[in-house]
Amino acid sequence: MRVAGVAIPSAAFELRPMLQHHRLWVERLELTNFRNYAKLTLEVGAGPVVLTGPNGAGKTNLLEALSLLTSGQGLRRAPYNELAGSGGEPWTVWSRVHARSGPIGLGTGLAAPANDTGRSGRLVRIDGEPHSTMALDQHVHMLWVTPASDGLFTGPASERRRFLDRLVASFDPGYRARVGHFERAMQQRNRLLADAPGDGGRLAAFERTMAETGVAIAAARAALAAELANAVAKRRDAGHTAFPWAELAVAGALETALATRAAVDAEDDYVRLLAAERDRDRAAGRTREGPHRSDLMVGHGVKDMPAKICSTGEQKALLIGLVLAHADLVRQHHGGAAPLLLLDEITAHLDAERRLALFEEILGLGCQAWMTGTDRTAFQGLYQQAQFLALEEGRLRGGS
Repeated sequence: MRVAGVAIPSAAFELRPMLQHHRLWVERLELTNFRNYAKLTLEVGAGPVVLTGPNGAGKTNLLEALSLLTSGQGLRRAPYNELAGSGGEPWTVWSRVHARSGPIGLGTGLAAPANDTGRSGRLVRIDGEPHSTMALDQHVHMLWVTPASDGLFTGPASERRRFLDRLVASFDPGYRARVGHFERAMQQRNRLLADAPGDGGRLAAFERTMAETGVAIAAARAALAAELANAVAKRRDAGHTAFPWAELAVAGALETALATRAAVDAEDDYVRLLAAERDRDRAAGRTREGPHRSDLMVGHGVKDMPAKICSTGEQKALLIGLVLAHADLVRQHHGGAAPLLLLDEITAHLDAERRLALFEEILGLGCQAWMTGTDRTAFQGLYQQAQFLALEEGRLRGGS
């Protein structure tokens, strides 16, 4: 392994080339003017990576850069123009990734404003060629747990939908595009209801698009939740008990309809509902029914209680258990290639037993997990298994 040109022993990761061939992992990461990193070049092996350092060193910033190797706004959901460091220069993130299709170069950065509005977008290049951000999902599958995730079960339904959508996208690279199509059609319908409510023909066209994409979204969410629940049950029966098993369900009008109705009938029902609700939606200024209102319901299986009323520690353990079960499911479906895991301050709220269980699960999955923490000793269970890098004020101090 090399860090900023310095060779660092990494024998634990170079002795298993056969496993590396089947892994998804980042080999090289280059940052320019990203957050507090003026410039960074980092090379690692296929195993777990532990980033340590004081608060403000840039640990979460590095994970955020990695999260931009998929579509979306990353783990903080920050506006792209806020990711740049000092001086106002454009930021870039480039990586050499070992994907299922082989090594590939993935790059992204901030585009210059397209017009005098000052708004700028995100550019993506794959092996040097321009692509849409959605194309990243064809090569990289990724999940993350951050301190903000601690409020997943008690926060708004939108956060749980976003979490669920990331899970679904791991199996369906076109899923985010369908979500985008639905949201654009809904926005156009909302504007038309406000500006020209009598234009029935155009409203009907938007509502048909919403029905087709909305039912597909609901079906994909329900199918994933069912498969994940089955995976959780198998892990429980196999003795994976360090993290509590979860009960899962997706609550929503379309999901309920699909439990008893064919998809084509559910589409027609939704079209009729949207047409009947135009006046009420116009008065509300929004579309009140659809997959954008669904919620992921999670329960603590052992205690038979909703996750939202569990303790903070129990919620963290539930979330980690879900992420691990999903990572195992992805690994099985993708020929042994587990997703990348970004685990920010992951040892918080975990006792020593659960920390060790987490590390064992990560090693068993064969995934490249990037973990952060201020205390290096919290990761002592990985001393002989992971790559340790120390960060300070947006730079690497070295590693071992």
